[in-house]
Amino acid sequence: MNSPPQPPGHQHWIRRLRRWNAVCWALLGLVPSVIGVQNDSGAPKYGALAVLAVLAAGYATAELAPGNRVLPPAGYLWVLALGLGAMAGLPGGGAALFIVSLPHFWIFASRPRSAVVLSGVAAAATVAGSIARSGEFFSGNAAFALIGYTAGVLLGLMVHRIVREGDERADLLGAELKDAQQRLAEAHRRQGAVEERERLAREIHDTLAQGFASIIVLAEAARSHLGTDPGRAAQQLLSIERTARENFAEARVLVGSAPQSGLAPGSVALTLRRTLDRFAEDTGLTVDAELPDIDCDQQTRIALLRCTQESLANVRKHAAASTVGVVLGLHLHGVELEITDDGRGFVVEEAGGFGLDGMRKRLAELGGELTVTSSPGDGTRVLALLPANGQV
Repeated sequence: MNSPPQPPGHQHWIRRLRRWNAVCWALLGLVPSVIGVQNDSGAPKYGALAVLAVLAAGYATAELAPGNRVLPPAGYLWVLALGLGAMAGLPGGGAALFIVSLPHFWIFASRPRSAVVLSGVAAAATVAGSIARSGEFFSGNAAFALIGYTAGVLLGLMVHRIVREGDERADLLGAELKDAQQRLAEAHRRQGAVEERERLAREIHDTLAQGFASIIVLAEAARSHLGTDPGRAAQQLLSIERTARENFAEARVLVGSAPQSGLAPGSVALTLRRTLDRFAEDTGLTVDAELPDIDCDQQTRIALLRCTQESLANVRKHAAASTVGVVLGLHLHGVELEITDDGRGFVVEEAGGFGLDGMRKRLAELGGELTVTSSPGDGTRVLALLPANGQV
């Protein structure tokens, strides 16, 4: 039966069914009919063989070239109906060939109604042929043809209903699957947008925000030193200019007009040393550092630098410390960076803000972890641990 396009699995099942039907029709319909006329002679025998040849050729044309204009499927069904009637009046034909041919009406008809009507025409032609051949109004062939037609219609309608319901369920499941895929894709897009916002927020906090905070502190200090210590004020203005340039470079990285790292290649020890020297110069605090030259990849180096910058910014804003210690080390389990201060300390569980959480997430993305230890009056210890060479 002609139907709308179906999924690949459904089409494969239909092709297999049609192949089995062709084999059964040939073995149980055509071959027995050919054998049945072998003992006959003359015009009836050759007429029956000619009709069988026409039916076989018509079936091959409709099955192998369904888009042809010479004998479309509907035309083949009319040929089949009339040919079955002719065979019922000739040797080798009868109800058996009609019953074996019934599936063709449901396979090739465009609608169930067409299958019922055309198979009915075939049944009537078969009954008429049987009557013409036997001379009896109600012969055995006629009875079997009517019974076969009735059973074929009932079975065909039932199969058509089952197939239709299956197609409807498949369409419903396909619509649900498509909707689920769209919702999943939308969820992925939203999740990606959230993650990208978090990443940008973290980068802005760790770079631009910290730089602007430093500029504000340095500007206030420079203003206070303008009248009393012009040299110190000039040095602080130079630090403001340098920090502003660095912020400008970081802003170019964030908007994509500069390399993503935003960090020139080099030793992690030298990178951290420059950061600590700037911090000591800007704040006047004592910085004790142990920074051996450690080989690590760019992502690890950036993470260590951001953790150092965030920790130093917290010292500057909150700790009221006089000394800061920084120790970098390479151990069997990875790279460790420890930053301590002798400031006022705080209750870690009550700490808010974006900085500590941003450091934890940055390290977690690389398979590392952050440990913060502090209590009021006892200073603060920040320990960052990252796998060696970025390997988890």
